[in-house]
Amino acid sequence: QVRLVESGGGLVQPGESLRLSCAASGYIFSRMVMGWHRQASGKEREWVATITSGGSPNYADSVKGRFTIFRDNAKNTVYLQMNSLKPDDTAVYYCSGRPIFGNTWSSWGQGTQVTVSS
Repeated sequence: QVRLVESGGGLVQPGESLRLSCAASGYIFSRMVMGWHRQASGKEREWVATITSGGSPNYADSVKGRFTIFRDNAKNTVYLQMNSLKPDDTAVYYCSGRPIFGNTWSSWGQGTQVTVSS
């Protein structure tokens, strides 16, 4: 069973940056597609970014150019670097994962709160 644990959330002002981390265990990390989703209060969960097992990223339009997803396979960790944060980025951020042959996210972390406010 895959276990994902997020960390790095907090309170920042608009325009500032945060880096989220997600530590994975219980599977061969290098064979997993990893991603980030977020859920704002009262709204549905939305996809933010994905990174393939080979390190190729994809982003939602709402974060493109501001967020960067990257992974360190030696540390079994995926990161989300968030720059130029906006109040609309406020949400609980969830780490996600799936095997490379899957098409549905099968593992989820517990979430970490990101709040962007003056």
